[in-house]
Amino acid sequence: MSDHRLSVAPMVDRTDRHFRYLVRQISRKVRLYTEMTVDQAVLRGRAERLLAFHPEEHPVALQLAGSDPKSLAEAARIGQAWGYDEVNLNLGCPSEKAQEGGFGACLLLDPLRVREILKAMVEAVDIPVTVKLRLGVEGESYPLLARWVEAYGETGVRVFLVHARSALLNLSTRKNREVPPLRHDWVHRLKADFPHLTFVLNGGVRTLEEALPHLEKVDGVMMGRAVYEDPFVLAEADRRVFGLAHRPSRLEVAQRMRRYLEAEVQKGTPPWAVLRHMLNLFRGQPGGRLWRRLLSEGRSLDALDQALRLLQEKIGQEGEEEHPGPKGDTAVKGAALGFSRQGV
Repeated sequence: MSDHRLSVAPMVDRTDRHFRYLVRQISRKVRLYTEMTVDQAVLRGRAERLLAFHPEEHPVALQLAGSDPKSLAEAARIGQAWGYDEVNLNLGCPSEKAQEGGFGACLLLDPLRVREILKAMVEAVDIPVTVKLRLGVEGESYPLLARWVEAYGETGVRVFLVHARSALLNLSTRKNREVPPLRHDWVHRLKADFPHLTFVLNGGVRTLEEALPHLEKVDGVMMGRAVYEDPFVLAEADRRVFGLAHRPSRLEVAQRMRRYLEAEVQKGTPPWAVLRHMLNLFRGQPGGRLWRRLLSEGRSLDALDQALRLLQEKIGQEGEEEHPGPKGDTAVKGAALGFSRQGV
């Protein structure tokens, strides 16, 4: 059984390969998901631009959206060929674009088609096919949700990522993250009612401290925007969730990303494509605003080098130095940047 104890949610314009690589420098084990990718884009678009990822990203899942069983099955086959560990079907996006395309949350209104889609996808690939869904559409009913899970489980799907809100199709995507009430207890109940299936709770979880109690009742927790706003909310994930002695400092991650950016620039990647995901790397830390300003204004490898030099000089002025942290971790102890022996 694949490990879904902690994952980062698919987020449009956020969880591209560069941000996923950054997250992987912080946690070796958290499961990563691509942005929602429409099946037709996979079939007709530039596959390398859409599907390429760094080998270090594993475990990584491809999230697909669409409404045609044959197209989604073929897109799933392509995803498997590219080396993804999992293919996920989006049944949760309530956006206007999704409604116009007949995919995402509105597909839940046609459960027979969803069954047909999942059956085709499961038969097309050897890797796990999973589902990300909401509690309901235009209202909610636990018995109806349970019937969906039972029916979709009969297709061979074993993992359900459940956003613990219903979808209101007349609201914006942002409002759909705020207005429908959270019902974490419904996800807990699904696990109790279907113990043979894997359930991952998504929605409203912003810290590791909030995630851990849910792991006593479900198989996993998926975090979203909180990770993008400060990737270091995952700093203790490997130790506290997966039992690994791994906790890099923010500076170590920044230095790794500098090497990554240099390699990407040599391939022709615009520096901002990477740097925009690094803006929050020192969020809430002394020097964090300067870091963000230098990257935003410079948008280049030189700007990153300047930001790194200034941070390292500030550490030197404080008389701090790198030294091994507990369990072999290297950390920076520096009050000026908020570093501790265990990293940040």
